[in-house]
Amino acid sequence: MKMKNIKQTKVLIALDYDPTARKVAETGYSMAISMGAEVFILHVIEDLVTYSLSYLNMGPLQLDSVVELKDSSQQFLDKTKLMLGDVTIQTVIKEGDFADSIIETIKELDIDILVMGSVSKKWLENIVVGSVSEKVMKRATIPMFIVPTKKSNV
Repeated sequence: MKMKNIKQTKVLIALDYDPTARKVAETGYSMAISMGAEVFILHVIEDLVTYSLSYLNMGPLQLDSVVELKDSSQQFLDKTKLMLGDVTIQTVIKEGDFADSIIETIKELDIDILVMGSVSKKWLENIVVGSVSEKVMKRATIPMFIVPTKKSNV
């Protein structure tokens, strides 16, 4: 029996500010390029207050801080594009729940494959896959490629 080749044309790489984002970006990009796919990188600003306190040490949010947060997210994605060496990568910034925003972006851009890391701050969810990864997996209708980002003891 002859297998039909399925060409995946759009790959979405979901990134956060975690130090492992580089590994996720490089792995996802390498896979996308090997398939000849169009590449999108997504960063989600989830809870603006928590986000600014935990990632950027900004303190209480001002209205202009929200604009600064979006600007710094865009700079992060632009630096990622530069690091990957490909100006054709398209960037997407969303606000809201991380899992909801990923699913929404998949639908909006007609994405074929999702790439994301497996980072979680809760040890039990780390054992499974990661809280956001798990939520997305339950709702996604496309293949997902999970990049393990937990430190190896090997």
